[in-house]
Amino acid sequence: MRILLVDDEVKLTDALSFMLKKEGWAVDTASDGLSGYDHAESGIYDVIVLDVMLPYKDGFSMLKELRENEINTPIIMLTAKSSVEDKIKGLDLGADDYLPKPFSTEELLARIRALSRRKDTELTNTQDIKVRDLILMPNECLVKIKNEEIKLKFKEMQIIEMLMNNFNRTVTREMLLDKVWGYDKDVDVNNIEAHVCFLRKKINFKEANLKLETVRGIGYCLKDK
Repeated sequence: MRILLVDDEVKLTDALSFMLKKEGWAVDTASDGLSGYDHAESGIYDVIVLDVMLPYKDGFSMLKELRENEINTPIIMLTAKSSVEDKIKGLDLGADDYLPKPFSTEELLARIRALSRRKDTELTNTQDIKVRDLILMPNECLVKIKNEEIKLKFKEMQIIEMLMNNFNRTVTREMLLDKVWGYDKDVDVNNIEAHVCFLRKKINFKEANLKLETVRGIGYCLKDK
C-alpha cells in the first residue's frame, strides 16, 4: 500500500512516516499544498492523509481540486479544529474521514487500514431498497429520488442503508458505530453527527416524502414527513 502524507509539521510528519513504514507501507511526504497536490494528482496512492492548515494551498482547496479533477483516492483530513461545521465542510468537499489533532498513531493506522479495505468491502445488501420515494442502489452507491440521482460515498451509503432498513425505528449511535465505524469504537460522536448533517444537506428527504429526525441523546430515525 502506498500512502501520501501532507502536513507542514516536520516532527509529526517524520514520526508518522516512520510508523507507516514500520507497517510495511510505502510513504511519500509533502509539506505544503502545492507539492502535495502535485503528488496526489498522479492517482497512485491508496490513501492520502491531508492536513487542513498548509502553506501555499490549504487542505480544503487541495481536496476540492482533487475531487473536481476526479481523483477519488480515499482522503483522511487532519485538523486542529474539531467543530461539526469544519467536518461538514471537509465531507462536503469529498473527504472520506476526519481526524482531529491531537490523535493517537494507532487510531490513524486503523483508519488508514479501513479506508484501504473499502474498495474490497462487500455490501451486506446488494438489492435496491425503496422507502416511499427514496431508492437506495447499493451496487452503484447512490440514491434516487424521483428522477434525481445522488452519488454517495461508502460510509454515507452504509448510514442511509441502516436508516432505510429500520424505517420508523430509531437507529442508535451505537448501532451506527458498530456498522459504519466498527474498526474504531472510540470515534468522536461529532463524526457521526457530521455525516448525518451532510446527508441531510445532500439528500432532500422532503422530496422523498420522508424526514430524518434526531432522537436527542439516542440516535436517528427515518420516518414519514
